[in-house]
Amino acid sequence: MLWGVSVVSFMVVAICGLGAFISNHKHLLNVLLGLEFVMLSVFGIMSVNVTSVGLEVVFVMFFLVMAACEGALGLSLLVSVVRSHGNDYFSSFGVLVC
Repeated sequence: MLWGVSVVSFMVVAICGLGAFISNHKHLLNVLLGLEFVMLSVFGIMSVNVTSVGLEVVFVMFFLVMAACEGALGLSLLVSVVRSHGNDYFSSFGVLVC
C-alpha cells in the first residue's frame, strides 16, 4: 500500500515539474529548476521501485550522478549566458548570434 502512494506522489511531482519546465520560458534559471525537479522525481520513483523489488542500487546511484552532472552543466551554462548577455531572459538570446 505504501509503495503505491509514494509512486503516485512522485508522479504528481513529475507532472508539476514538467509543467514548470514547459510553462516558464521567461528565465533560463526557471527552466533549469523545472528540469531538476523532474530529475528528482524520477530518482524518487526509481529508488522506490528498486528497493521494493530488491534489485541493486548501483543503477540508481549512477542516475543520481548523471543528474548532478546535468545540474552542474546547466549552472555553468547559466553563468556563461549571464556573463555574455548580462541577464538570463530568453528574449535576449539571438538564434544567429554566436
